[in-house]
Amino acid sequence: MGKRTSKRQKLEKKPAEEVDPLGAQNAAALINDAAKDDEERRLESMLFGTKYVPAVPNEHVLVLSDDEDEGVLGGGTEFQTVADTDLFFVDDFNGEAPLDRPELDIDEEEEEDGSNGGEGEEGKQKSRGNDSSVEEDHVMEVDSDKIASTSTAVVGRKAPAWTDPDDANLNVSLASDRRLRKLRDAAEEDTVGGKEYERRLRRQFEKINPTPEWATKARTKLHPSKQKRRRLSPSSNEENSLDELPSLLASTGGILGKRSQALQPGTLSIERLRDANFSARSEGAVKAVQFHPSSQIPVMLTASEDRRLRLFNVDGHTNPHLQTVHIPDLPITSATFHPAGTSILLTGPRPYYYSYDLQSGTAQRSPRGLWGTTFNGNEMKDGSMEICAFDPTGEVLAVAGKRGYVHLVDWRSGAGQVVGSVKMNSGVKGVWWSRGPGRSELMSLGQDAEVYVWDVGEKKCVRRWKDEGGYGSHIISGDRSGKYLSIGSRHGIVNVYGSESAAPQASGHLKPLKSLGNLTTSITSMQFNRDSQLLAIASNVKKDQMRMVHLPSLTVFSNWPTSGTPLGHVTSIDFSTGSEYVAVGNSRGRVLLYHLLDFVSQS
Repeated sequence: MGKRTSKRQKLEKKPAEEVDPLGAQNAAALINDAAKDDEERRLESMLFGTKYVPAVPNEHVLVLSDDEDEGVLGGGTEFQTVADTDLFFVDDFNGEAPLDRPELDIDEEEEEDGSNGGEGEEGKQKSRGNDSSVEEDHVMEVDSDKIASTSTAVVGRKAPAWTDPDDANLNVSLASDRRLRKLRDAAEEDTVGGKEYERRLRRQFEKINPTPEWATKARTKLHPSKQKRRRLSPSSNEENSLDELPSLLASTGGILGKRSQALQPGTLSIERLRDANFSARSEGAVKAVQFHPSSQIPVMLTASEDRRLRLFNVDGHTNPHLQTVHIPDLPITSATFHPAGTSILLTGPRPYYYSYDLQSGTAQRSPRGLWGTTFNGNEMKDGSMEICAFDPTGEVLAVAGKRGYVHLVDWRSGAGQVVGSVKMNSGVKGVWWSRGPGRSELMSLGQDAEVYVWDVGEKKCVRRWKDEGGYGSHIISGDRSGKYLSIGSRHGIVNVYGSESAAPQASGHLKPLKSLGNLTTSITSMQFNRDSQLLAIASNVKKDQMRMVHLPSLTVFSNWPTSGTPLGHVTSIDFSTGSEYVAVGNSRGRVLLYHLLDFVSQS
């Protein structure tokens, strides 16, 4: 195959163009350009070789051709066909949201505060008064309502940064998830929509974390008209008076005084709050929990295995941590407020104790000669002060010793010296001071399940009786009014006795009011509330072993605690002075706090 010759194209050479010297072509334009400053002109003269002509001060040059001059000054037709909106753009954004934005959840009170509603009504009246058609009036009303609602939304609450359109189509099952069952309004309720699910989550959060007092006061100062409208609202006053009238008529207390609510058996109204020691949890089991004896001081103490005493201000919301006291040489097993509320007694498996003064904030160790010995070798009588109790006046401290001795320590002198002792026939398992009208006897429980009633002044036993059953009785406790006395055993049985248990009568058999067998493991904690309506019993052997007893009927509440209540291994229990709170310490270092809704707050 032969080679194919490509066609050759003849290219004609263009005549060479005349090249002007560099900078000569636009020299006149460079010289006459009024927009250039002196520095730029000087640089051009150096680079292009042109003549440097300085700019005339305050010179404004406007070069217009004949057509441009005619169009601008003489009103030419160059821009007559162009719309004004294409020539100019006016940014008049004033921060308001567009009218077609999604609706917001605005409170009714916030909508009432908007002043646009009144203006809208006046606009309606004016539009109706004009000689216009009904259609124009209707359009005017719609527009005014729309503008009023939009402006109210802007003033009331900010628009959400992002809105998920799928929330309207979302369905959530509350019964299938254990954590969501608390959101149900009824036991048979199951599925709710996305908007309702969000509302209930918000309601649960506000229930656990209520609005703090400082925020409420700030809102009152910011919007005083709302509070005035609430006070003047007849419907709210009537509802409140109707709710309080039955309880007021059923009570025998003063109208201005604080009243306690009479509990009903069966169910207990209780609410979970934030842990009492949330701000400073213990490293180890909580050995002791107790509220301050004064209702005016909302302070609670906790003592734990890490040998630390912690104080908290219990307000039901944040429960701030106040102070921590570390006692390195004392494993604290018992911590109790002095009845006067001025100090705290700390004891453990040691022959000495610590006293923490609340006023000075200092901890002081007891003298070594508590029992008149130096605690060396065989001279030491007793090596533990774990079992002890103050009398109601705080003048005498009863300490359980070895071989059946109960030592009486004079607390008034401050020296902590033993002023006397009483002796039982068996080892001491517990001590308690009865608080009857006009009397105060010391009661002690022995290993043989016998209860001794002592006359401390004469240091003699005035009565002996044996606990019902008599097997493994090892803990004794009573209420502050002397109505009830309870004894717990290692088999989970709690015998509740009446006020005759401390009466100085002849020895004999005493029948309990009732024997509670709701727990099957050893009873380790028992606590009465202040008005003798509740008794809390617990065992630390198994998890969630706690029951609440209604004392007037001697029945156990069935609704709380349940198998799902996260109590853990309960190690200590105490009620607040007004019984509105109950604190439960466990082996994980937490102090669970619950609000008893049947009691009026004492704050």
